[in-house]
Amino acid sequence: MSRDHVQSASRSAAAGASLSSAETPFLELLARGASADAYEQPVLLARAEGRPTERIVALEQAKLLALRVRSELEGRRRREAELSALFETAHDLAGLRDLDAVLQAIVQRARSLLGTDVAYLSLNDPARGDTYMRVTEGSVAARFQQLRLGMGEGLGGLVAQTARPYVTDDYFKDDRFQHTLTIDAGVRDEGLVAILGVPLMLGHHVIGVLFAADRRARVFEREQIALLGSFAALAAAAIDTANLLTETRSALADLELANEIIRDRSGVIERASDVHDRLAELVLRGGGVHDVAAAVSEVLDGMVEFTEAAAAPAQALEASRAEGHAVRHDDDWIAAVAAGGELLGALVLCGHPGLDPVDQRTLERAAMVTSLLLLARRSAAEAEQRVRGELLDDLLDARDRDPRLLRERAARLDADLDAGHVVLAARLDAVAADADQEAAARRRLWSAASHLAATRHGLAAARDGGTVLLLPLEAGDTATDLARRTARHLGTAVHEAVTVGASAPVEDLAAHPDAVAAAYEEGRRCLDALRLLGRSGDGAAAEDFGFLGLLLAGDRDIAGFVDRTIGRVVAYDERRGTDLLRTLDAYFACGMSPARTKDELHVHVNTVAQRLERVGRLLGDDWQSPARALEVQLALRLHRLSAPGQR
Repeated sequence: MSRDHVQSASRSAAAGASLSSAETPFLELLARGASADAYEQPVLLARAEGRPTERIVALEQAKLLALRVRSELEGRRRREAELSALFETAHDLAGLRDLDAVLQAIVQRARSLLGTDVAYLSLNDPARGDTYMRVTEGSVAARFQQLRLGMGEGLGGLVAQTARPYVTDDYFKDDRFQHTLTIDAGVRDEGLVAILGVPLMLGHHVIGVLFAADRRARVFEREQIALLGSFAALAAAAIDTANLLTETRSALADLELANEIIRDRSGVIERASDVHDRLAELVLRGGGVHDVAAAVSEVLDGMVEFTEAAAAPAQALEASRAEGHAVRHDDDWIAAVAAGGELLGALVLCGHPGLDPVDQRTLERAAMVTSLLLLARRSAAEAEQRVRGELLDDLLDARDRDPRLLRERAARLDADLDAGHVVLAARLDAVAADADQEAAARRRLWSAASHLAATRHGLAAARDGGTVLLLPLEAGDTATDLARRTARHLGTAVHEAVTVGASAPVEDLAAHPDAVAAAYEEGRRCLDALRLLGRSGDGAAAEDFGFLGLLLAGDRDIAGFVDRTIGRVVAYDERRGTDLLRTLDAYFACGMSPARTKDELHVHVNTVAQRLERVGRLLGDDWQSPARALEVQLALRLHRLSAPGQR
């Protein structure tokens, strides 16, 4: 090998090593879920240290790649939550047969998904060449509910004519579509301002428009438009199914004398009903994508396989996704498995060149069910954690006092509220360097606690800057043992010291939900006592302290109490030369009124708001709650008295 070749290879290896080295800090940022601003720090640090240009260029490239990965991860998390809602919608629609019930379910779910004031659906009238209001949800104006829109008239008429979604954040100021007196009067009666409309498509044909609207100015985000579009696709399929069943019943009534035709049509109906029942059963019992493929294989009398997007014929797969139909590829049929613009794979019917329209539609619906199953599985764990947290929140707040409903909700989570339980308050002891790191640490603690609760048939929720758990107490176990095991388990899971305070055992929680809130306060007092005693990373229950444990909450270590309560604010003022402490004093002296506080300090009310916002970031979001506010005021008074020259 020549000397030039050796040098070239060395330079290439060095460049590769440099790029790999440059990616390391950004991988760490991705791992801990840092904010987008944090990705500038490695580049700025390299420039400040006078690193070579090649190193800085490599860092810039790695930064852009990491930001793309971060954006993709955030997008996937959003899609998981949205598609979980779509899965629930498909589940609701699976059992509907009546067209009116289908349409009512569509607008109700659309309004719920986007959180709008009004949702409504219009259907095209081919005979009259216009589109008319069929179903509304949240509407109060009779004239609005009876509107008919000519093709191209109003926002809805434009959507129906162009087969494209349209959105306006202020209807009456938008001149992209044709305003008419009739339509504008109806919209004005309803008080609508922001409107989003998406077409209901069957193939290339628009059968109607699905709307979501607010009575105030609102900007619909791209993800919300995509979500409503995905729901509209599901809604169109549901409408098509309802229409098909209606047409079938009509055809059976009209063709009673034509036995051969009836037998043929009955075979089609049985096949469609069979696949519908099979797919519905699979969804209900939590089947997987391969179960769907096997069920459709039996119905279509052919081999149906699920393949990854990369393994399917690219041109046919893209055509299927764009058209919304299964397409033929040689002797096979390809149905894209997609959701929200993301290709998840394909269902391939092998060696079956002849396929009638009903069987083609069966394959397409199977692909839709497959996409919902795939996306639902992604967020199943997170959804279960959220449901467990919601039930525990309701118990802590005593919102749902019906013992039967509480027991049913707990049973669905494999929890038994009639058994003896212990309420545990857990909190991290390490102080995070910044708010992002603190939020990430709290998420890790909540995730670990949720996993522990799920494996122990309990509940967990984020609360008061930490985590609260409701765990069953096994025979022969004590609340102290459970608290210590939980502290060790959570500390190992998050790689940080976690302190856990436990209540005394509580019984019959479904009938006495107030007991959960009282037990949580008891657990928090134990947690505070542990931290005051310097036993970070340990666990203890009320039984370990007796009455002394209650007294420990009023620690006589004045300097320590002040430092724990407002130390971060004191340190911030000393470092920055700010007046946060003086602002807090004035704020409490003025009855927690920002308007009176600004007069006391002779500053603008925005300045008061900004200072209080900074205090919130230093002390935590709950610093103005009654208990915390009392502690803060006491700490302020003690700080003033302990300062030189103060009395």
